[in-house]
Amino acid sequence: MSAEYSRIIGDLKNKIYKGIYFLYGEEPYYIDLISDYISENILSEAEKSFNQVVIYGEESDLPTIINTARRFPMMANHQVVLVREAQYLKDIDLFRNYVDHPLSSTILVICYKYKKLDKRTELYKTLNKSNNVVLFDSEKLRDYKVPGWIDDYLSEHNIEAERNVSIILSEYLGADLAKIVNELEKLLITIPRGTKKITAKDIEEKIGISKDFNNFELQGAIGKRDIARAGRIVNHFEHNQKDNPFVVTVATLFGFFRKVLIYHFLGDKSKNNVASALGINPFFVTDYAL
Repeated sequence: MSAEYSRIIGDLKNKIYKGIYFLYGEEPYYIDLISDYISENILSEAEKSFNQVVIYGEESDLPTIINTARRFPMMANHQVVLVREAQYLKDIDLFRNYVDHPLSSTILVICYKYKKLDKRTELYKTLNKSNNVVLFDSEKLRDYKVPGWIDDYLSEHNIEAERNVSIILSEYLGADLAKIVNELEKLLITIPRGTKKITAKDIEEKIGISKDFNNFELQGAIGKRDIARAGRIVNHFEHNQKDNPFVVTVATLFGFFRKVLIYHFLGDKSKNNVASALGINPFFVTDYAL
């Protein structure tokens, strides 16, 4: 989990609120988690009727949002205004006028998804210098960090993953954290109570990812120069194209051979140096020594 995300949620749980939460970035997962927590926990159900508003950027404009944010709460300490899809708003830079003169009783949440906020703009500079603003950049997780993220997520649920499981899952699901969490939650629901370790057999049975025929295993077979096994995997892919899209396999192999080239151009081929250069676990270094 993102350390900054954990800090923000920790403050919210302790009722330490800021007037503006500007949540932006290419990874929507953490933006949704923070905005959903605020939506569900700041106001009581009775207070929400008059004091919680959801606005969609594609259907609204900045003057409407600012006018809404300047309303006083009714029989509550706060008004919560959630702006979804704020990336569609025109003239977003003009939002800095509200940042300079906010209403103290309003908690305004701006969900600016899939885009970076240009740090050279006056809006970013205004948001960044304000003590009343949480400015959160939800960065896209690098592909090589996804297996570790999966391991951490499972660890938070007191479950360990067998060595190859997180890598197989990341190859199959990509770096879309919401999609990954959705599949992991389904997996956690279906495994027997008390299970402490998830195996490759579990993900084959519960998610449908073959433990023997997947891109990770193909990459491993090539790395070990096991032509027969690589051929069997490719043959399986040919007859199960829906579950094994060609474009994903090509992208995986491109990444693999790119790392092979980097490996062979490294002067220092110690495990730790190679692992750092390739962004992999030291355990898999030998797979790239073709």
